[in-house]
Amino acid sequence: MTRPEKPKGRWGDLRRRMISAVIMLSVGGIEVWLGGVPFALLVMALTGLMLWELARMTAPSRPVASVVVGLAASAVLMGVLALVFQEDMMVALAGLALAPAAGLIGARRDRRIFFTYGIALMAAGAGLVMLREEGGSVAILWLILVVVASDVLGYFAGRSFGGPKFWPAVSPNKTWSGTVAGWAGAAIVGLGFSIAAGAGWGLIILSPVIALAGQLGDIVESWIKRRSGVKDSSSLIPGHGGVLDRFDALTGAVLAVLVLGMLGDLPLPELGN
Repeated sequence: MTRPEKPKGRWGDLRRRMISAVIMLSVGGIEVWLGGVPFALLVMALTGLMLWELARMTAPSRPVASVVVGLAASAVLMGVLALVFQEDMMVALAGLALAPAAGLIGARRDRRIFFTYGIALMAAGAGLVMLREEGGSVAILWLILVVVASDVLGYFAGRSFGGPKFWPAVSPNKTWSGTVAGWAGAAIVGLGFSIAAGAGWGLIILSPVIALAGQLGDIVESWIKRRSGVKDSSSLIPGHGGVLDRFDALTGAVLAVLVLGMLGDLPLPELGN
């Protein structure tokens, strides 16, 4: 007689999440340290996968077209980055729209959402590579740790304490306890870099703002998934769903750094190699 499976409970997916997180952090850490072409290639691959997942969610009956969109995104991002480093910014900005525009060919639901979010993913990919080149590995490490601390503390606090939902109509699993815990974790990361990396004290305030942008990036992706009727963007990462599920918060955080950086100087950690 087959023994019935035990209910997973609220911590049932923790082991898979931790194993996947360790692998991703290890690979990501090496690539951030290397910088240059290896890091850019990783970002291009991840951006292509995220566009592929977005295309799948908005046109599930067109798998081949989704693959084409993903490949186009990686190729276009390579060209955009080449233009950026040649300081041909206007053409580079226009290039960000090429892959999402290609995805509009043929039937697709939520076309405006696909196009707008697709451009955001492309911009975040380009911005991440630019930040690594201009700010060094320390700036990227700060950004990643802000997102990770916000996500991890938010996960444990939300599951431990529960409480009122942050935005139940869009993301029913997020709570205020998890959200505030994420801000606190980001502030601690900012404090650490202010002390250890020579960053301004304003980083303690900036870090929770970037964490909030990351949380909003997560919420936007959750909203798109709900509209598409899917739980995860794909099943590529055990315990985490898809690439877009794992990097939606980083997308929001990078975009926030880009926008705030255009408005004025940011108290980022000192340049690293």
